[in-house]
Amino acid sequence: MAPAERIYSSPDLIQRIERSIIFNGRKTGTTWFQPRCCRAPDGDDDFALLCMQPIGGSDLYGPVHWTVSKDNGVAWSEPEPIPGLGRRKLSDGWEEGVCDVVPEHHPHTGTVLAVGHNVYYRNNVLAQPQRSRWPVYVVRAADGRWSLPKKLVWDDPRGRFIYTCNCGQRVNMPNGNVLLPLSFAAKDGQPRSLVTARCAFDGARLTVRQVGNVLSNPTKRGLLEPSLVRIDGRYYMTIRAEDDRGYVVVSDDGLQWKPQRPWRWDDGEPLVTASTQQHWLPHSDGLFLVYTRKDSANENVPLWRAPLFAAEVDRQSLRLIRASEKIVFPLIGDGVRDGEHVALMGNFHTLAATAGESWITVGESRPRDGWTGDTLLARVHWRRPNRLVS
Repeated sequence: MAPAERIYSSPDLIQRIERSIIFNGRKTGTTWFQPRCCRAPDGDDDFALLCMQPIGGSDLYGPVHWTVSKDNGVAWSEPEPIPGLGRRKLSDGWEEGVCDVVPEHHPHTGTVLAVGHNVYYRNNVLAQPQRSRWPVYVVRAADGRWSLPKKLVWDDPRGRFIYTCNCGQRVNMPNGNVLLPLSFAAKDGQPRSLVTARCAFDGARLTVRQVGNVLSNPTKRGLLEPSLVRIDGRYYMTIRAEDDRGYVVVSDDGLQWKPQRPWRWDDGEPLVTASTQQHWLPHSDGLFLVYTRKDSANENVPLWRAPLFAAEVDRQSLRLIRASEKIVFPLIGDGVRDGEHVALMGNFHTLAATAGESWITVGESRPRDGWTGDTLLARVHWRRPNRLVS
C-alpha cells in the first residue's frame, strides 16, 4: 500500500446524530454514571442491556445496576442491582466496591460477560492510598440469572499492586477467546504500563492464557483505560494518558503492538486532551474515535470533559480527519468560574446497535449541582449499513 494512501470513508458516513434522555437524573436526583450498553439475543429478537451505577461524589459509586430495553432504546426497565456488585464491609472501617463495569455479549457461550474492577472506601470516601486492585467480572446467563462476582487472576509480579481492564472495550475473537487490555503496576505510585491478554472464556470462568508485549509511558499514572477494536483483520487500541495526550497503537494479532503514538489531526497538530478516556465507534466502511479535547469554548471545564466529539480515523496515517469531526453531546452550562454548572461527559461508551445506527451513552456529572445529571443516549445514524452488526 502506498504510504500516501488514506483509508477512510467517502462521503461522510454519519448522516445525523439524534439525542435523547434515558433517565432524567436532574429531576429524580439519581445520577446513573458510566452507562455502558451491549445487545444480546432473546429468541428471535434481541434486547439492549445497560450496566450503570449511581454516583454521589468524585469516584463515589453505589451498587452496579442493570436495565434492559426491548424497543431499541426507547423505553428501559426499572434499574435493578446486580447481585454481589455493591459495597462489602471489610475490617478497620474499609469497604470494597466494584465500578467501571463493561458488559459484552459473548456469542460462543450465549452469555453476557460484564467486567469491571474493585475499589476501596473509608468513611464513605475514596480511600487513599488504595489497596491492591484487580478485574472483577460477573456473567449473565441466557435465562437472565447473574453469577456471583469472580476475580480475574493474573499471577504476574508486574501487576502485584494493580492490574485492571476498567472502562475498556474488548474484542471477542473468532474462536471464542476474549482479547482484553490490562493496565498494570507493581507498586503504588508507579506509572502503569499496558499489555493485552488473550483469555479463554467458557461461559462461567475467564482465564488469562497469553499476554503480549508491554507499552509504557512514565508520566504521572502512565497508560490508563485502554480500548480495543478489530476492523478489517487489524487491531487498534486507544489509550488514556496524563500528559495532555491520548495515544493510538496498532497490531496484526492483538498481542504484539507497535510503539504507541499520540493522537494527531491530519494536518499534524496534536489532539490536546486531559486524562480522559477515548472509545471506538467502528463501522464496516470506516473507523471513528469518540473523545474529549481542549477547545476555545471549554477552557474553564475541568479536564475539558465537555463537549463530547467524534471524528473519523485515517487508518493509514493513524490520524483524525479534522473535517469529519462532529459534536456528539454539546457543552451544557455556562463554563465559567472553574466549570460551575457544567455537565461533564468523560465517562461514556459506544455500541454498534443496529446496521443503521450506533449508540453513545453517557451519564452527566455536575459536581457543583449536587452531582445530579441525566443519563443520555446519542444515536449516530449511518448513511450506509454497518456490516459489523450481524
